[in-house]
Amino acid sequence: MRIQVRRTGGFAGIERFAEIDVSGRADADGWRELAVHALTNGRSEPSRGVPDGFSYEISVDGTTVHASEPRLTDAQRELVSRVLREGA
Repeated sequence: MRIQVRRTGGFAGIERFAEIDVSGRADADGWRELAVHALTNGRSEPSRGVPDGFSYEISVDGTTVHASEPRLTDAQRELVSRVLREGA
């Protein structure tokens, strides 16, 4: 399973991208469950967030959803944080 996160916006407007392939990892089932929950409440089109807030594009094996601060679900927030921290 390949998970990609693109973060845009914020005060400086700097884009950040990271991806991780969790196939074969010992914790792959946890990532898969988190990804499914994150996709469930995502939007198919980008939405307006708050001024200087971040917007996210989350892709899991070719399925892409969009989310914006402050309306991230707990699953989206956790997935985005983990991918941006652990992904390359």
